Amino acid sequence: MARENWDAEMLRFTEMMEARAAAQPPVKLELPLDNSRELNDGLSLPLAKGGAVMAESEDRWLALRGRRILCRFHRPTAGTGHPVLVYLHGGGWVWGSVDTHDRLMREYAATSGCAVIGVDYALSPEAIFPQALEECAAVTRWVANRGAEWGLDTSRIVIGGDSAGGNLAAGTALLLRETDPALKLRGLLINYGVMDSAMNTPSYDAFATGHFLTREKMDFYWRCYAPKEADRVTPFASPMRADLRGLPPVLVHIAELDVLSDENRLFANKLRAAGVAVTEETFPGTIHGFLRALGHVAAADRAARQGGEWLKARFA
Repeated sequence: MARENWDAEMLRFTEMMEARAAAQPPVKLELPLDNSRELNDGLSLPLAKGGAVMAESEDRWLALRGRRILCRFHRPTAGTGHPVLVYLHGGGWVWGSVDTHDRLMREYAATSGCAVIGVDYALSPEAIFPQALEECAAVTRWVANRGAEWGLDTSRIVIGGDSAGGNLAAGTALLLRETDPALKLRGLLINYGVMDSAMNTPSYDAFATGHFLTREKMDFYWRCYAPKEADRVTPFASPMRADLRGLPPVLVHIAELDVLSDENRLFANKLRAAGVAVTEETFPGTIHGFLRALGHVAAADRAARQGGEWLKARFA
């Protein structure tokens, strides 16, 4: 497939990752996912090294929703009173972890000055909708109610995520709006999020293959995460279908060459129509997941820096 519209650094990075993937067994979209998870995440783990150095980085456990949930905690500077970003990693609800997204979380912390809590929510298909959503909401509630125990400013909380994590971030904000109206978020940070289960926008046709995230993968991910079709069209699974009034300001970062690009633009437009303040930017020539290319692709570095600056403004 011709790749003349690609950002040059994005193309070189993709070719590098394709060469690494070709040197190992293929990642198969079939159950069980144990071996495929090891292969898939193994490609991303080296990318999470390097970058910003924190004053404090450690794993902490919270006993919530009937299980122990691992949280990666980053504090960029010494002291207490840091605002906090609760970050939800991407990976189609089936891959990824706080390890694969560690560098991105640290970059946000370093630029914004906030603490970051990455949530290792339960993956699908072992855990189906709404378990991951409820776990993300439970962690956010804990931060709001008891985050002072970790030296956090519980009045300044933003939820963020990429891809499936962006879906969970939006869904968590919608859920908390209903269950915890006194919990006022400072913002939502959405990186190329999954916003609807319909998969029928023009970008799904334009980028169905050859651009890392394919229509086939998205169909597989939805069937793993929400095997019941009735669940997929609920607002908490498909935030595009929600009444978006009352949400906090939202940052939407979009990869141009992505099956999800159109639904992110539509989501941003629907937010504006609901009276929500939106900051939106499309990164030309980039593909889905481009933020994993930190240190390799200037567009990824710029997006992370802009996200951090937006966080700093929301916490001011």
